[in-house]
Amino acid sequence: MTQAPYDKVKNQLLDAALLHVPFDGWSEATFMAAIAESGIETGLARSICPRGAVDLAIEFHHRGDAAMVARLKSAKLGELRFRDKIATAVQYRIEVIEDKEAVRRGTALFALPQHATDGAKLIWGTCDLIWDTLGDTSDDINWYTKRATLSGVYGSTILYWLGDDSVGNQATWDFLNRRIDNVMQFEKIKAQVNDNPILKQVFAGPNWVLSKVKAPSRMPRVDLPGSWNGPN
Repeated sequence: MTQAPYDKVKNQLLDAALLHVPFDGWSEATFMAAIAESGIETGLARSICPRGAVDLAIEFHHRGDAAMVARLKSAKLGELRFRDKIATAVQYRIEVIEDKEAVRRGTALFALPQHATDGAKLIWGTCDLIWDTLGDTSDDINWYTKRATLSGVYGSTILYWLGDDSVGNQATWDFLNRRIDNVMQFEKIKAQVNDNPILKQVFAGPNWVLSKVKAPSRMPRVDLPGSWNGPN
C-alpha cells in the first residue's frame, strides 16, 4: 500500500529519531535532530508532529501494533486454546519491537503526568487490536472487561520484559502465562458466581445495570466511550 505524504514524512522523522532516542530519549533534542537528519522542513515537521517527539513516540507504538496485527493475520492459530491465542498475540507484540531502549524511554515518557493519558490509550489500543484481530464480537460490558483485563496483563508484561535478560526472553513468556492463568482463574470464579442461584439473586441488580452498557460504535470507530441503553 502506498503511503500518504503525511505518513511518509512522519515515518522519515521517526526513523531518524530512533537513532537518537537511546541517548536523548523522546525529547526536543531528539526531534530537532530528526528534522535535521531527515531533511524535512521544520514547519512541515511541526505541523505533522505538533508535540514533537511525543507524537513520534506514539507513532513508534502504532508501528509496532501494525506489525503485530500483520503477524497475527498470517499466523495459523486455529487449533490453539483461546487463552493461548491471547498469550501468543502479546508475545508477538513484544517480539516485533526492534528497539528495546526506545520502549524503555517511551515508558518513562508516558509515566509523566502530562502524558499518562496518552500511555493508557496506547495500551488500550493495543489490547483492542488484539481482541479485534482474534475475532472478538462482544458488544456489552464484556467488551470493556476483556480489554481492561488484557491491558493489565500487557502492561505488566512489558515492564517485566524491560528488565528481562533471560535467553530468548523465556522468563517474560513464563511471566505472561502466569498472568493469563490468573485471569482465567478469575473468569472461572465469576462463572461459578453466575451459576450459583443464591449469588445470582444477590447480584441481580448490578448485573441488570451492567447489561445496559454497550460497546462503542465501530462505524465510525471511537476510543473509550461506550453507550447506555435505558429501559424501553
